[in-house]
Amino acid sequence: MTNVLDLAPDDQVLPFTVEALDVRGRAVRLGPMMDEILRRHAYPDPVSDLLGQATTLAVLLGSALKFEGRFQIQTRTDGPVDLLVVDYEAPDRVRGYARFDATRLRDEMSAAEVLGCGQLGLTIDQGNDMSRYQGIVALEGQGLEEAAQQYFRQSEQIPTRVRLAVGQVMQADGAGNLTPKWRAGGIIAQFMPTSPERQRRMDLHPGDAPEGASIFETGEDDAWTEARVLVETVEDHELIDPTLTSEALLYRLFHESGVMVFDAAPVLAQCRCSRERILTMIKSFPPHERQAMVADDGIIGVTCEFCSTRYEVTPDEAEV
Repeated sequence: MTNVLDLAPDDQVLPFTVEALDVRGRAVRLGPMMDEILRRHAYPDPVSDLLGQATTLAVLLGSALKFEGRFQIQTRTDGPVDLLVVDYEAPDRVRGYARFDATRLRDEMSAAEVLGCGQLGLTIDQGNDMSRYQGIVALEGQGLEEAAQQYFRQSEQIPTRVRLAVGQVMQADGAGNLTPKWRAGGIIAQFMPTSPERQRRMDLHPGDAPEGASIFETGEDDAWTEARVLVETVEDHELIDPTLTSEALLYRLFHESGVMVFDAAPVLAQCRCSRERILTMIKSFPPHERQAMVADDGIIGVTCEFCSTRYEVTPDEAEV
């Protein structure tokens, strides 16, 4: 049993660097905010697990943004969960939801089987005055971990290793009541060589890699091999352990090479919806469509897919 007083800091991103290995990365621990997102939807466990992985991945990648934009993960597949959407709005807000066919779900299905085949889209939106960037990865039966690594191999030319974990942990609250809580954790490590020799061996070049370049043509650098193997040793229970800090986990992995951590950044479960936004959206429809939205009780009801909040609007309020 985990006592509330023994808990490590949660809902935060911890950047780190291992200079001896030319590795940079981020570690993520998601506790109450993950439990809030998943419980608010009350999805079946396989769906919650997959959405938890996607949320963790969005935090790992979105927290690297250096501007106040939006990072989105979206999947469209043929699996029982045919749509996943997670928004990370810099610097710290996250929301997400899943669409699924309950008749196709089985408890023993892996996250990759629940996801199925299709596409993973990674979108960076810098605002109305800036162009959007989107990367696409084909989903062919692999999980989100491998899909993310595939994206960095193909699109960014950066050797990358990602680990994700989601699960429920029995925790005691302040009153001593033992209840299951959703938790998630993740780590991303990327090889960013600074020495000319390491750049040459990895076929990397300062600035953007040329089109068609492959970072694996000349084999892996020993430093990256060591870092990648160490990250691969991380077990799921270490990533979701409420008593294990990100600092302690990183020390376990990289203490022999020396790891430096930076200031942790918070992460919040917060939707962008509001009554004003909903009202504006309804008013954008033509009159005959607004009239068709009115239910038998005379109210227009709208439920946000991201946070499950229900808004009720009268026809008079929706008049333009």
